[in-house]
Amino acid sequence: MRTYEVRTYGCQMNVHDSERLSGLLEHAGYVRASEGEDADVVVLNTCAVRENADNKLYGNLGHLAPKKAARPGMQIAVGGCLAQKDRATITEKAPWVDVVFGTHNLGSLPALLERARVNDEAQVEILESLEVFPSTLPTRRESAYAAWVSVSVGCNNTCTFCIVPSLRGKEKDRRPGEILSEIEALVAEGVSEITLLGQNVNAYGVEFGDRQAFSRLLRACGDVDGLERVRFTSPHPAEFTDDVIAAMAETHNVMPSLHMPLQSGSDRVLRAMRRSYRQEKYLGIIDRVRAAIPDAAITTDIIVGFPGETEDDFLQTLAVVEQARFSGAFTFQYSKRPGTPAATLPDQVDPATVADRYERLVALVNDIAWEENKLQVGRRLDVMVAEGEGRKDAVTHRLSGRAPDNRLVHFTAPSRGSATAEVRPGDVATVEVTYAAPHHLVADGPVVVRRTRSGDAWEARTREPAPAGVVLGMPAVGVPAPLADAPSCR
Repeated sequence: MRTYEVRTYGCQMNVHDSERLSGLLEHAGYVRASEGEDADVVVLNTCAVRENADNKLYGNLGHLAPKKAARPGMQIAVGGCLAQKDRATITEKAPWVDVVFGTHNLGSLPALLERARVNDEAQVEILESLEVFPSTLPTRRESAYAAWVSVSVGCNNTCTFCIVPSLRGKEKDRRPGEILSEIEALVAEGVSEITLLGQNVNAYGVEFGDRQAFSRLLRACGDVDGLERVRFTSPHPAEFTDDVIAAMAETHNVMPSLHMPLQSGSDRVLRAMRRSYRQEKYLGIIDRVRAAIPDAAITTDIIVGFPGETEDDFLQTLAVVEQARFSGAFTFQYSKRPGTPAATLPDQVDPATVADRYERLVALVNDIAWEENKLQVGRRLDVMVAEGEGRKDAVTHRLSGRAPDNRLVHFTAPSRGSATAEVRPGDVATVEVTYAAPHHLVADGPVVVRRTRSGDAWEARTREPAPAGVVLGMPAVGVPAPLADAPSCR
């Protein structure tokens, strides 16, 4: 039986696409390679956002070349945004690649691999528009307790720094009933947290002409029995309307967290970026969210060094960071991407200046995040236990998970022999915060654990071999039978 490995680079959309690629391969009879094992098929799901994305891809392909030479029958496939952009260039630079496929034809991968094997030549298939909505494809979910659910693909914006719309295409929306059917099926399998995913998630509904479709979808999620946590990413400030804020505040399982990209605090730079909002509008959204949801944690994305950015422009960004009081930020030095309008703009900022501004921004973001986190000390939080969130848990004898506002919390593991000693990913631990750092909280004290159906699902997955051809993409008719009761979730 042939084995496979999928390596993922880039955003949450790519992570979810990789779940689909894994599902497709298992549906076709492949088996996931064990950790540390060389796979028969290696799939690189690429990103094209960063300037060094090309170098990273060809570096990884270079490392794979001798492995393939020494392993007859091994195949290498390259997909994702960089494959959509570079197309035949990949096989010219790396002729040992067997398959190149784009963002619009994920479902073709198994057939392309077979065709490459039979014909003994590289197969390149890049479609210009979406062939099949990805959520109809088989999916191998990485988590038993949390899941991505796509509401749309593509983007109608024209931000000058971003190459994604030209690679992902115009926005295509799923119908609400399809989304809710998928959510209900996931919950029936044990999932208790879902994240609604879209390139511009709150523009959902534009394709079928409903400007309040996203807020209606959030409210409908509140009616799904067993769904404990709902998140979404990433919204665009231009489409962030008050009905969405009201839905967030009034729907019991929509979490008090918001990730809303700022990119720059300067109106002049925002105009050059073609971001259709200004500083005042952005801060107004923040104020209205905090008025409706006082405990909301708000995070953002910020780019420094965009072409033409002056020191005054940068200081305006710092001023917005001060006022918005973000609990965290993903910060980036502007990266020129061929094919974007910004790549040819005049007044590219000197790299040394960009690096200096970046360091100043990161210092301010971290200081504010730390101050905001210190306000959490003494609070009792319900933490959904997660897998792989705490890299030092084995050393510190702690477990880790996410609070409702998505802050990362490391907490003391219950002592051996106690009634709650066995804490599983997907279970919920109620803890009291005792210490705050800029990027996480610590709770060293008593822990009260609520065992959940998500924890049951995680336990069942770890104890039973996974069936071939796993899991659901878009369900057919009806909802799968519920799990059996546990014996004793850019």
